[in-house]
Amino acid sequence: MTREELKKRIATVEESYEFFLAYAAQGLPANSGSPSEGEVRDFLSRADEALTGLAIGFAAIVEAEEFRPVGPYRSMIAVLERDAKSAGAAIQLVLAQPAISSQLIDNLNASIHVRALLTDLFLLDEVLEGQ
Repeated sequence: MTREELKKRIATVEESYEFFLAYAAQGLPANSGSPSEGEVRDFLSRADEALTGLAIGFAAIVEAEEFRPVGPYRSMIAVLERDAKSAGAAIQLVLAQPAISSQLIDNLNASIHVRALLTDLFLLDEVLEGQ
C-alpha cells in the first residue's frame, strides 16, 4: 500500500463518520424506508472496506520507508490492527440489520471502538505528515 492509498482509506473512514453524525441527527426510525438508509449502508460498506488491511498497509509503509526507531511503530501497528478489527465488527453488526435507524447509527458513533479507531487515524495521519 502506498501513502496515498493509506491516506485515501483514512479519508474514507473520516468521511463516513461525518455522514454518520448527520444521519444520526435525522431521528429516523428503523422502519422509515428513507432513501438515506441506502446511503448509510453505502458509507458503512465503504468504511468497512477501508479498514481491511489498514494495519498491514501502514506496516508496509513503515518498512519500505524505514521509519526509525521501529519499536514504537510496531506497537502502534498492533493497536491499529486491534482497533480496526473491533470497529469493523461493530460496523458489520449494523450492516447486518434489516433496517438502520438514526439511533442505531448514533450508538455506533458513540462506540468506544469507533472512537478509538478515529483517534488512531488522526494520529496516524499526523505522523505521516511529519515523516
